[in-house]
Amino acid sequence: MGIGTLLLERGTIGREQLEQALAEARRTGERVERVLVRQGLVSREEVLAVMGEQFSLPVVDLAELDVDPEVLRQLPSQLVYRQNVVPIARSNGSLTVATSDPFELAALDELRLVAGRHIELVLADEDELRQFIRAHYGVGGDTLDAMSAGLDGKRVEVGEDGQAASEEEIEQAQEATVIKLVNDLLIEGISERATDIHIEPYEKELVVRYRIDGVLQRANVPPTIHRFGPAIISRLKIMSSLNIAEKRKPQDGRITFVHKRPGRRPEEYDLRVSVIPMLFGEGVVLRVLNKSAVLMTLDDLGMPSAVEERWRRMISRPHGIVLVTGPTGSGKSTTLYASLNQIVSDEIKVITVEDPVEYHVPGVNQIQVNTRVGLSFAAGLRSILRHDPDAVMIGEIRDKETAETAVQASLTGHIVFSTLHTNDSAGAVTRLLDMGVEPFLVASSVEGVLAQRLVRRICPTDFEDYRPDPADLPPDFELPESGLLRRGVPSRNNRNTGYRGRIGLYELLTVTPTIREQVMARINAPTIARDAIASGDLLTLKMDGYEKVRRGATTIAEVMRALAV
Repeated sequence: MGIGTLLLERGTIGREQLEQALAEARRTGERVERVLVRQGLVSREEVLAVMGEQFSLPVVDLAELDVDPEVLRQLPSQLVYRQNVVPIARSNGSLTVATSDPFELAALDELRLVAGRHIELVLADEDELRQFIRAHYGVGGDTLDAMSAGLDGKRVEVGEDGQAASEEEIEQAQEATVIKLVNDLLIEGISERATDIHIEPYEKELVVRYRIDGVLQRANVPPTIHRFGPAIISRLKIMSSLNIAEKRKPQDGRITFVHKRPGRRPEEYDLRVSVIPMLFGEGVVLRVLNKSAVLMTLDDLGMPSAVEERWRRMISRPHGIVLVTGPTGSGKSTTLYASLNQIVSDEIKVITVEDPVEYHVPGVNQIQVNTRVGLSFAAGLRSILRHDPDAVMIGEIRDKETAETAVQASLTGHIVFSTLHTNDSAGAVTRLLDMGVEPFLVASSVEGVLAQRLVRRICPTDFEDYRPDPADLPPDFELPESGLLRRGVPSRNNRNTGYRGRIGLYELLTVTPTIREQVMARINAPTIARDAIASGDLLTLKMDGYEKVRRGATTIAEVMRALAV
């Protein structure tokens, strides 16, 4: 009896759903239970339970197992990866092997032959099985085994005619394995939601790290990857159209990478590649830019409702400067793109000058800075004003020339968006003065400043409420009425950090007549901020952070880390 029929008999699915799934399975070649899971009609746990019943096999939770490393070595990693199985125990001449696919009887025969002992099968979730294999055998472990075997000359490549392959054919085969290894590293990073992938050569190892939710975490790769560092770097250079022979100078490039996840539409990523010569080879950092991020709206950013309402009004004005400020990696570009998406229409022409252009925004004219030919932020801005724009975005105000050009653009009837690197919103106003812009120009052009940070979000699936020790809380923090706060529980779902994803902290300074007078008088930033808080015109980053802690979105530790207090 088939899995689909058993699910029907249990009442888990209806007959019409089963018939539709069977038709889809015939069309795609998938098994019917996988179609049902992909369509969201049944859970993987329900399928596992029925499958275990049909085959009389126990179901195990791999996340709860602590497997002896000696047991893991009972099967070669190539076989583990190819068959998606893993040994978890041995006793009395038998080896217990977890699989997600008991239908593959040929795989069972191969396991018996390689292990040289009786095989006891147990069932495990397919995704958990893949995660377990990556965690214990390393990313690309099977590919590295194949590359090592070819490199060591421990096997001879034989063609279909029984003759030894030529050196050229062997090199082509090795090239294919390098391609697969690099793809494995990229896919792993993307699957783990990394924003940056670091490949770092040292004297006796090659380290791969992923920046996930703003924090670097080491990837689990086999130690033999060190032998293939140059091949990996060369492959990345080919993908990003860089000079393979040049190993003395830094190089920058770009890769477009398409990743297809099971049951989802293909996702396209832009990878911004930076290669720098280091002591023991070339280091590479890939910035992962998910093109779907450009579709974010202001509603997706997590601004407090009062801040979002004021920001929407501010960016809809016909002229003036609105600034987003914060350190590198605080989400400034994402906020600007979401703001542009809010205002772009057939009636409004938007032009940007960026360095680099990170995302391509539909309906927006985007210009890439090119200092080698004299196209700076200031030069680009002066030129695009002759193209009759309504709104202008400058990637960053870095110098007096750019600042003054932005001011002139705002005073001639344009709304100007840009970023600055300052610690808070009030500091952005005085930063323009420090650049040499006249106070009356700053006072008459700047409409508002949005400061922001990113903090890690408490895992939405694995968390607990607890009663904190008052000694662990800042003196100005007020607990909610319940006296309880929330924290994440480390799990495989959050890479044992207790956090998954990030959320923004925001403060918005509206430049009121009072603040304009203070700017004209060159009053310092702390005084401007203090007066704005007292008048109710400024909700600070810390206030927003504390409120998100009380709501259970993040933790005190994260707010303190992001604000460096």
